[in-house]
Amino acid sequence: MSLRQHWAAGDETLGLWIQLPSPITAEIAARQPVSYVCVDTQHGVNDPMTCVAAFTAIELAGNVPIARVPWNEPGVIGKTLDAGAHGVIVPMVNTRAEAEAVVQAARYAPVGARSWGPMMAGLRRDDYQRWAGEHVAVIPMIETVEAMANLDEILECPGIDAVYVGPADLSVSLGLPPGNNDGEPAFDDALATIADACARHDVVAGIHATGSLAGRRRQQGFRMITVASDALAVRSGFEREVAAATGDHDDAAPDAMY
Repeated sequence: MSLRQHWAAGDETLGLWIQLPSPITAEIAARQPVSYVCVDTQHGVNDPMTCVAAFTAIELAGNVPIARVPWNEPGVIGKTLDAGAHGVIVPMVNTRAEAEAVVQAARYAPVGARSWGPMMAGLRRDDYQRWAGEHVAVIPMIETVEAMANLDEILECPGIDAVYVGPADLSVSLGLPPGNNDGEPAFDDALATIADACARHDVVAGIHATGSLAGRRRQQGFRMITVASDALAVRSGFEREVAAATGDHDDAAPDAMY
């Protein structure tokens, strides 16, 4: 099922995050019981060719490949979808005009202005134009005080399926350290405001989290929750095994920074 089909059915969607340029880790992630795997081209070390390989591996494993693009730029968004992503997460969307630009870049006419040429995506679906209109997910990020001030206008923008919170940048914009700042009133209030606004506008609330935070985020109203990244999973796995070998146990999990 596509993300939009899950959301139309009222489903929660858990996902994993790919920062490393490896189709092997992408396939391992895609074989977990999650609803999507996101390839990060903003802060991850993925380029267009590693994206093609990762998207192929994720589809081979029967999962949904999406991507976070580096910026709100139509050529990059279109190229990422052409390479086989089933949706795009777009950072630093702060106004309705910027949200409309995301929709224009990700949707074909008459809804948007995406250029035709689905190089890899079209190989997999003969009816790709129709399929994209029904299934490609458009997901701007809400991660600044400015975006919070314009939240209702952003959520009113036709063609948006979900918004995605970047806790680190949102925290920095609020004057807090980067990361999850649960217990800080400004951070807690911001998440509550976003989740409530999404419910009013029938837009899915998404967020970057950890497995241990997923239950809290679910209770807060988020229905798209990323629970781990490959880079942090490798690091925490190495740290855990080295600590076990040396007797220096530390069960603290790394924060979801990206």
